[in-house]
Amino acid sequence: MNRPTVCLLAGISFWAACASAETSYEYAPVLESRPVYQLIAIEEPVEQCWEEEVAVERYATYEGSNTPVLLSTVIGGAIGNAVGNGKSNKRVGAVVGALLGHSVGRDIVRRYQGVIRDVELVQRCETAYEQVEEERLVGYQVTYLYNGDEYSVRTDTDPGDQIRLRVSVQPEI
Repeated sequence: MNRPTVCLLAGISFWAACASAETSYEYAPVLESRPVYQLIAIEEPVEQCWEEEVAVERYATYEGSNTPVLLSTVIGGAIGNAVGNGKSNKRVGAVVGALLGHSVGRDIVRRYQGVIRDVELVQRCETAYEQVEEERLVGYQVTYLYNGDEYSVRTDTDPGDQIRLRVSVQPEI
């Protein structure tokens, strides 16, 4: 016989044996049912907070009058007018001097608007993960008696006083 024919005959005989198998359900007394626990590591989030000193810069504002700016504009205009020769040059000199004087006056006012450095207490928080071990129920180790023999199996739930068994009867080939 060739190989494919042997495989085909083996498959048919196996299928025939399975088809002739009988399945029934019976109950067997439970001798012992022990819970089975497993140690599991769990990470739990924990918020950790602390206080920290932080350098802060604030700008002081000048709340005085605008007299320094106005005064420097007038003085700059007068100097520009005095430097120029002729009517046209005196006007240009007065405008340029006024602009420069205005700029100088603003710089003077800004000097009084200094930076104040201070230290502030700030609360900072972060989430850390703490590992906790916990025992969890993973099933039951059940010992039962069937036809005078003891058997043991792990189940998800406690079966109680009896356990349901699926019994399959197959002819030996």
